[in-house]
Amino acid sequence: MTAADEHKKLNWMNLLSLALLAGLAALPPVTEIHKQLILLAIGVLQLSEDRIIAWLPKRGRAYVVILKLLLGMLLLSHTNQLSINSSYYPIFYLPVVTAAVYFGPIGTLLWTLLASALYCSYLIPALQAYELTSDAITELVIRNLFFFLAAIIVNGFATENRRQTRRYQYLAEQLAETNRQLEQAQADARRSERLAALGQLSAGLAHELRNPLGIIKGSAEMLTQQLRSTTPIAAELAGFISGEVERMNALVTRFLDFARPMRLRLQPRPLDAAVDRAIQDVLANWHGPEIRIDRQYQPNVPPVPLDQDLGERVFINLVQNAFEAMSEVGGGTLTITIARAEKNGREGVELKFTDTGPGVPPAQREEIFNPFMTTKKTGVGLGLSIVSKIIDEHGASISLAAAPSGGASFVLFFPAAPASVSPTPPAAVSA
Repeated sequence: MTAADEHKKLNWMNLLSLALLAGLAALPPVTEIHKQLILLAIGVLQLSEDRIIAWLPKRGRAYVVILKLLLGMLLLSHTNQLSINSSYYPIFYLPVVTAAVYFGPIGTLLWTLLASALYCSYLIPALQAYELTSDAITELVIRNLFFFLAAIIVNGFATENRRQTRRYQYLAEQLAETNRQLEQAQADARRSERLAALGQLSAGLAHELRNPLGIIKGSAEMLTQQLRSTTPIAAELAGFISGEVERMNALVTRFLDFARPMRLRLQPRPLDAAVDRAIQDVLANWHGPEIRIDRQYQPNVPPVPLDQDLGERVFINLVQNAFEAMSEVGGGTLTITIARAEKNGREGVELKFTDTGPGVPPAQREEIFNPFMTTKKTGVGLGLSIVSKIIDEHGASISLAAAPSGGASFVLFFPAAPASVSPTPPAAVSA
């Protein structure tokens, strides 16, 4: 049901309530001005009930019930000389039903008990002039029992409606989460297909380029040796050729790394040790501005299946990227978080690399793991593609999100190693 339909439905309900109150106003005593004013007040309260509750979300429901009880008592006081004999006594069903809709079973019974007590309070002035007969007692008990019966029935329907509403909300949330996971899975599948196709192309192209590059490099080195004494300028140019060929050969090697099938040697390993080694490797060769490292490692994190060499290669790449990004703004802090997590019903470990650099534009976050996609001024954009491929081979996942500080946050999830497999002990370190 749309909002417009719901609004239309509420309007019709309000109009029906006003019509019923108008019918009561047209019945005797018609000339009793207080009765007409009280019915008008009840109509205004019915129309403004939702606004009162929205304005006072904690106490608004109780105030509405109390106002209806007071108006009901006033109506009975002005529709019969002996109020307890007023034909308008069913007006007490209004606060009773309202309480049954808004409150739980206990609250409904308490409000109904209050309504019944207020109605029975009219016995006090009546007993001063009349004697209470057995028939009158029976009639009074029947009326009060019907108050409770109506309250219980309405409260049962209201409680079931609230339960179904919560159930539908939960199902809607689950469906939204499932759709999000499905979209993520589809994006991962499309990325894997692109990587596989490009990998095949890159492998063939790299093999075809390596032989000519080897010949060019060998020829350039021979020219450099022969022309070094006779033609220095030509020897220098030949040296440039050799250097550029070396750079191209390194690029071809990266293509092959990206394209060739990986043979992982997975063993249960602690992530913190592998990450710390990667940090030390990057720091040993870093000559840029000062970068602070904030390690937030949760204790007793389970080991994960990890290829030591490829895993550290992933972590070195991510740490290096973070350092280079923060160097653009003169330094910063790299926060590394390791904690237990659960994803798609699997227990595992979540690893986050969060920097304070310039971040990645939202339009590029979905494409950042694609080949040749880079935000750097130099580079060919294969680093994160290779990282993504290694992570996929581990049965893990990687995603990019915006950091609270405005930088980038790479989030990795590794499924935990089976409990039956003991982790690999750390290698001995010589002094």
